[in-house]
Amino acid sequence: MAEIVAVVSLRADAVGGGAPIFIVPDEQKLEETSFLLEKILDASAHNLKNGTIILVDRR
Repeated sequence: MAEIVAVVSLRADAVGGGAPIFIVPDEQKLEETSFLLEKILDASAHNLKNGTIILVDRR
């Protein structure tokens, strides 16, 4: 079972839930923040192609 451990998004109104949510101002920060969190959390980043990237732990 996979677990969403973080969400990084361009739009605050498009995300919600129990995982930590990081709102960023542009595409470049979206990618930078997501890939940094991917390394820190030892998770997999998945781009939803709508301005949101989720980080998933598959342990």
